[in-house]
Amino acid sequence: MISVTHLGFPRIGARRELKLALESFWKGDTPAQSLHATAASLRERHWRLAHDAGADVVPCNDFSLYDHVLDNAVLFDAIPASHRAAFEEDPLGGYFALARGVQDGRRDLRALEMTKWFDTNYHYLVPQFEPGQRFALRGDKPLAELAQAQALGLDARPVLLGPVSFLKLGKRNDGGDPRELLDALLPAYAELLAKLKAAGAQWVQLDEPTLTLDLDDADRAAFRRAYAALAEVDAPRRLLTTYFGALGDNATLAAQLPVEGLHVDLVRAPQQLESLLPLLPEQRALSLGVVDGRNIWRADLDAALSLARRAGDRATWLAPSCSLLHVPTDIELERKLPTPLRHWMAYARQKIEELHLLAGVLGGDAQAARDLAAAASARAARLASPLLRNAQVRKRLAAVEPAMARRVSPYAKRAQLQQERLNLPLFPTTTIGSFPQTAQVRRARAEHKAGKLDDAAYQAFLENETTQCLREQETLGIDVLVHGEFERNDMVEYFGEQLDGFAFTAHGWVQSYGSRCVKPPVLFGDVARPRAMTVEWTRYAQSLTARPVKGMLTGPVTILQWSFVRDDQPRADSCRQIALALREEVLDLEAAGIAVIQIDEPALREGLPLRRADWPAYLAWAGESFRLAASGVGDATQIHTHMCYAEFNDIIEAVAALDADVISIETSRSRMELLDAFARYRYPNGIGPGVYDIHSPRVPSETEMRELLDKALEVLDPAQLWVNPDCGLKTRGWPEVRSALQAMVRAAQGLRESVLATA
Repeated sequence: MISVTHLGFPRIGARRELKLALESFWKGDTPAQSLHATAASLRERHWRLAHDAGADVVPCNDFSLYDHVLDNAVLFDAIPASHRAAFEEDPLGGYFALARGVQDGRRDLRALEMTKWFDTNYHYLVPQFEPGQRFALRGDKPLAELAQAQALGLDARPVLLGPVSFLKLGKRNDGGDPRELLDALLPAYAELLAKLKAAGAQWVQLDEPTLTLDLDDADRAAFRRAYAALAEVDAPRRLLTTYFGALGDNATLAAQLPVEGLHVDLVRAPQQLESLLPLLPEQRALSLGVVDGRNIWRADLDAALSLARRAGDRATWLAPSCSLLHVPTDIELERKLPTPLRHWMAYARQKIEELHLLAGVLGGDAQAARDLAAAASARAARLASPLLRNAQVRKRLAAVEPAMARRVSPYAKRAQLQQERLNLPLFPTTTIGSFPQTAQVRRARAEHKAGKLDDAAYQAFLENETTQCLREQETLGIDVLVHGEFERNDMVEYFGEQLDGFAFTAHGWVQSYGSRCVKPPVLFGDVARPRAMTVEWTRYAQSLTARPVKGMLTGPVTILQWSFVRDDQPRADSCRQIALALREEVLDLEAAGIAVIQIDEPALREGLPLRRADWPAYLAWAGESFRLAASGVGDATQIHTHMCYAEFNDIIEAVAALDADVISIETSRSRMELLDAFARYRYPNGIGPGVYDIHSPRVPSETEMRELLDKALEVLDPAQLWVNPDCGLKTRGWPEVRSALQAMVRAAQGLRESVLATA
């Protein structure tokens, strides 16, 4: 009989228990023992929840205190020399130094570079390798978590990031090829696999998501060499796990690798089953990823059942398409969602229940067959619901013309008119948007939401916070100001709350990185803007200062990417609907006298398909959506955009095609590495390469920022260069923000004086 499993579970807890424990530990309010106790409790709770929902086998070692890729690096002792002393002194402190950096008077350690996990909004820490890197087992995390699950009487399968993907996701600090380190790495993997077998593991899950990417001959050779070596080990049976798309031209490679099981994503790529089955050796176990691990809609169980029946006796497990890390825990907690929506949705627990139902149908259970028919009827009712469609929105979308997605004049003319209007100095300084969301701000928002603080009192509070924020920026000497966004909860949720077609959850939390959690809006229907969303607060802020204040919007691609998106129409159509709503907001800001408007698109690169052959179509509609939102303004209105934590080098032409007047990007963690693209491609417009890593609590010095700016000037013209942090400041505290921005402004002023003196 077919079994039910999954590839990984949400870590943070249904009520963000891990987040609270981490932040309490970082503040020094609780000891390490308390943090570890919370982690152990969450693991047990999640295993039991999955088992009770119908999982016959549960993964272990999928839990992490911060990031599973960082865990893998630490497990195999891939610790940079700069951080090794911190590990020897305190392993947990050293771990968080890699994740967040540390600056305590004795040490000043940078955090590892951080970037997006494939095309998701989860961020992983990029392993850093050295020439001649040595690997060895450090600690016993996989073994300890296996023992914990076994003690509960559970059939548990340890999870490891596979050796080839681990190296491909990392970087060498000498610029060399990480794949050259494979032979040094494999003995450590072999030792761990042997220990897992001795500890009683029947299977081990080796995640190799890079098998769904475009691979070259060297990649394929690395996979063959790695798995041939691991096949010689007395190890548990190996489940090779792929996800986020089709194996495509890597299907033969995956089928030929000497492993006992293979997992494939049949949600994103259901068509691959037909071509894959003839390639598999007869004895190969197959795990079918038939329920979407990345979205919250109830599955099309009829389609899933059809795939499972097509696989026949070859199928050993039913599973989600990927780890459930990307969805919330349990829809049963959502008591305030409207009834139709709640019944349309499935969180992690419900997805496992869906798989259990499918297994029952395949096993001939009559009640499961009746439940399947009811589920199909409910899905059909959702797709036919009038809540999904707005005739006016569809009419407006059909009327879009190409000219609506183009600025009136080329950048050179716009830049001249904007400078005449704004009168900015060389190397103007600005920030990305948000300022610290202090405990007082969060408390006032919560009290207002709960009815404990009336509208007038809350309005007065926000006005005071906004005023103080503007005064702080003026005192610091920043040239283009922001209002601080104290009225906003999240950069996507805030806009979704004011747009038709979105719904919001109370417990729909997912992990973005570390303790940072987001609650994605649920985009279930056609999108429209009933009223202005940001004009009031931006106009108020501009009335308090003579310096320009940026209007701050989240762009259409990012709102789409960071929401749970409807699955009944192309994502491009939903994105264009959002763009038209934002276009109205942009024009209203301009009419209110706002001269600078920032439309953030940090998710543009994230949404890029994993295969290059699919890039042009995505970049066409994504770029059009941004321009549709931005291009209605006059030449003298300056449009900014912001992007962070992604590799832009291979899509720099598409970034330029957005035609934003100024783009700000993350470059501080990568030490201006992203500017390599701008050296090869002469980016024509303004650019602000971030000089302050706001995701770390350490405060960079003026000298450090000046060095980064000097590196930027090696590839940029002085007239192009803006000076800014790499992201918004909402997660930081005021003391560190003041210190960092003071250093940033001094670095810009020093560079300005130096350049003008030699002009």
